[in-house]
Amino acid sequence: MVLPVPYEATTTYVRGCQHGPAALLEASDQLEYYDVELGCEVGYAVGIHRAEPVADTRSGAIDPAAAMAEIADRVCQLRRAGKFVIAIGGEHAITGGVVAGYRQALGDEPFTVVQIDAHGDLRDSYEGSRYNHACVMRRVLELDVPIVPVGIRSICQEEAELIRDRQIPTIWAHEIARDPDWIDRAIAAIPTDKVFLTIDLDGLDATVIPGVGTPQPGGLGWYETLDFVRRLFTEKTAIGMDVMELCPIAGLVYPEFTAAKLVYRAIGYQAKARGWI
Repeated sequence: MVLPVPYEATTTYVRGCQHGPAALLEASDQLEYYDVELGCEVGYAVGIHRAEPVADTRSGAIDPAAAMAEIADRVCQLRRAGKFVIAIGGEHAITGGVVAGYRQALGDEPFTVVQIDAHGDLRDSYEGSRYNHACVMRRVLELDVPIVPVGIRSICQEEAELIRDRQIPTIWAHEIARDPDWIDRAIAAIPTDKVFLTIDLDGLDATVIPGVGTPQPGGLGWYETLDFVRRLFTEKTAIGMDVMELCPIAGLVYPEFTAAKLVYRAIGYQAKARGWI
């Protein structure tokens, strides 16, 4: 179930990610249904359904706490109905609501959030808000959900100290560039069988997806990202995912098309891993 979340309240650099979900969905109409790697028409084989948007700030501001509660309630409903939820945003703060929804639906059942991102997003608060996109993984930790960050290459001292003190198993971008076995290390660091994958698109190299709110040099390449997602979904049990921070650039459709293809391929990997195709 694809859940658009066009929410934007705390963007600190390039604004416009509230338009990301609509841009991604529009671009998805241009995808070929046949997946070359998987050898089938994934969309026809498994069916892809779209929910109505939640926490939509395009028509006006929303209280952040209320927005997270709305997102959590909707995700919880979908999960309890047996859906594999793919939330598309929108700013990365959304992930706090999405993971809260999974926590509500699963109760004490353990799962890990695997985070592809350029930034740690582990500040306790930023610019006066605990719901800032720079704080989202701190909010996830407060839900008693372990995290494994991947591709990180920009943090503040507060975050560095938290990673050290909490011994958060972080796969740094500079390590990925030099270590051919980084995927093995990342998967070995995950303490649970069930995983939720959050992808902040700035985790990918800016040459792959330039349309993001807070770009950073370096990052994962296209095939590195696909290899990791495929291995993750094959070796662990993926329960859901999100794709955040797509910020459309006027006159350039490549970023949203690439994001749409990433979502479609992830659906295919999940279908393959679960034996649906």
